[in-house]
Amino acid sequence: MYGRHASQLLKEIDSSEAGQLAPFNSDVFDQVIRECNEHNSQFQSLIRKMVEQNLDIETTRNEDHYGAAIHHLSLLRNKRCLMAYMYNRAEVIQSFRWKVGPVLPHDIQEKLHFSEKEYFKNHSAAIKSYISKMDIDLTVDMVPPKDPYIQVRVLEDIGEVSLGDHSVSLTKNSLHFLRRTDAEQFISQGLMEEFLE
Repeated sequence: MYGRHASQLLKEIDSSEAGQLAPFNSDVFDQVIRECNEHNSQFQSLIRKMVEQNLDIETTRNEDHYGAAIHHLSLLRNKRCLMAYMYNRAEVIQSFRWKVGPVLPHDIQEKLHFSEKEYFKNHSAAIKSYISKMDIDLTVDMVPPKDPYIQVRVLEDIGEVSLGDHSVSLTKNSLHFLRRTDAEQFISQGLMEEFLE
């Protein structure tokens, strides 16, 4: 039945948790594209048939006209569903840049289509370019800080890291008092967490 695959994509978006992505559904997406091509082919065939019969396409109301209208409307519906699916995924992918930084974790990358990976890469490059031109880092302090320094606990061995005017050894389970701007990138990557007493 026409439209079932497209609605399946929308149900997938609706059932997924906010801000999370299900793996890109290539099979269903490709089926909807094939269905769109079939609708377009049928639409063109019916219009061609009407032209060959010297019927006015705009005023004639016969079975070919209504058939063409059904195929055209089905094509538009599928197109809207595909666009909604991609738009929703693009919004979540954009949010990942702010949440996890310019490098996506492997488990998220596995859920993306190759074009989405390219989109994320280009989006990150645009943000990086803007940040460098404006000379301000937009990726830190997504929430205004109460204190410029925070206490953090290292979750994984990071090693020796240079932070501004000094270097520090960030070993697993060690506690440090760092500038929020220095710690933010490690927190967003899940390498450390803010330590609240």
